[in-house]
Amino acid sequence: MTTAQNHYDAIVVGSGISGGWAAKELTEKGLKVLLLERGRNIEHIKDYTNAMKEAWDYPHRDRPTEQMKQDYPVLKRDYPLNESTFGMWANEKDSPYTEKKRFDWYRGYHMGGRSLLWGRQSYRLNERDFTANLEESVAVDWPIRYADLAPWYDYVERFAGISGNRDGLDVLPDGQYLPAFELNIVEKDVAARIKKAFGGSRQLICGRTANITQPKPEQNRVNCQYRAKCWLGCPFGAYFSTQSSTLPVAMKTGNLTVRPFSIVTQVLYDKDKKRARGVEVLDSETNQTVEFTSKIIFLNASAFNSTWILMNSATDIWEGGLGSSSNALGRNVMDHHLGVGAYGEVEGYLDKYHFGRRPTGFYVPRFRNWGSDKRDYLRGFGYQGAASRENWRRDVAELSIGADLKAALTEPGHWTIGMGGFGEMLPHHDNRIFLDPKVKDKWGLPVLAMDVEMKANELRMRKDMMQDAVEFFEAAGVKNVHGYNGDYAPGMGIHEMGTARMGRDPKTSVLNANNQVWDAPNVFVTDGACMTSASCVNPSLTYMALTARAANFAVEALKKGEL
Repeated sequence: MTTAQNHYDAIVVGSGISGGWAAKELTEKGLKVLLLERGRNIEHIKDYTNAMKEAWDYPHRDRPTEQMKQDYPVLKRDYPLNESTFGMWANEKDSPYTEKKRFDWYRGYHMGGRSLLWGRQSYRLNERDFTANLEESVAVDWPIRYADLAPWYDYVERFAGISGNRDGLDVLPDGQYLPAFELNIVEKDVAARIKKAFGGSRQLICGRTANITQPKPEQNRVNCQYRAKCWLGCPFGAYFSTQSSTLPVAMKTGNLTVRPFSIVTQVLYDKDKKRARGVEVLDSETNQTVEFTSKIIFLNASAFNSTWILMNSATDIWEGGLGSSSNALGRNVMDHHLGVGAYGEVEGYLDKYHFGRRPTGFYVPRFRNWGSDKRDYLRGFGYQGAASRENWRRDVAELSIGADLKAALTEPGHWTIGMGGFGEMLPHHDNRIFLDPKVKDKWGLPVLAMDVEMKANELRMRKDMMQDAVEFFEAAGVKNVHGYNGDYAPGMGIHEMGTARMGRDPKTSVLNANNQVWDAPNVFVTDGACMTSASCVNPSLTYMALTARAANFAVEALKKGEL
């Protein structure tokens, strides 16, 4: 039974990067908004319990215990399982999933979601990223172009606070940046040598990151303190997260209601009006079910969970759920494949060191299949890396957690340099997720099954990702260069995308150009689920821009009575 108290102008499902943005934009535009989060609340500063700890402050020196490995069989496959972030990842016993093929799914079920845990690298897609599918006859065409998103990139960059240089590269469009972090002396020298060796066709630039280098007093945020503890929650608010940035603004409007421990089980669909009328919520603490109604709904539960909600909705009309009439729902899973690159030693510079612990390293933008370069695969890759007198992986967020205690205690050794590739995965129809009716979670809900793998295009690309990294360093005079092509399974990039893609035709896509579900135009999906292709850059900035754009459209459409 829905009461008047359970009615809102808008409901936002999920409080991560895109959900936080949806809440901010909709409340600032005057809508009464309910923000639903399936996990516990985490308050800014107060609940960052490990933010000031060092490795030696943990009973097991920030290493996973045998019990942790037993309880978290997926997390233990990679770096996220450690004492410092323990409790920040979804409980795998409560929320299992099925792997038809291996898929490493790392979920943040709490207020702020993975905005508290992300790698913070922030890049725009380029013009060709929006046209490549069409030009190469891959999947479907994006229904928007770079020009449609550019002003929204500007908008979210200014608010979030992205530090970086304006590098003037067509492959990596410039944005609205705060001053960049500095490359260290070795990185600067390597960058100069690379530019010379490859005639400017390859670049090494400072990584663009959502860490502020100047204070934002209007948001009560202080600039980065060079602690490199971002994944523990930043008490200074130096990096963009829901807690530090979007949520305070939304709360200040007086238009936001936040409800944690709220698992959205389905979108409630009115088949006569062909609109959603609200959502059904299972209270994860009491197991009670409650309905909330609204004029519009934003699904921002993370790519797979937003799709799970759609699959679980309106099944009396569409067997595959709301948005499934195209047969694209749950299809075209993408990630960025990684675990491949090179490292080596740099002679000299022993009288030089670097200041503090930067929250970013260097970035090498894509150069393959760009300009006159043509390869035996489609698309390309970029690299993230660092030079250091410690472990080079330290400055790459996805690689850095759980460094040896020894590294923090010993004298600096020789300089090392390394970088790891992030490659684009093509959208394939048969890379999919689906509901497994045989397996239920703690609350009796069906779980997702994963059927995703790297295809021939990605495997060919990985050879170049290793060889090019080796060639790159050797050309810069790096010694004892070693390439590596290690373990990777889809999901490890923590950039899951696709499954409810945007498109031009309701027969082949789930969402239109404004992120509306074709079959229910008052339902919007603006997280990773909406991506039509993946590019090779970190996608979170694009989710922010798409969300701000869709929220603006939604409010205008409401005013016109179109929703």
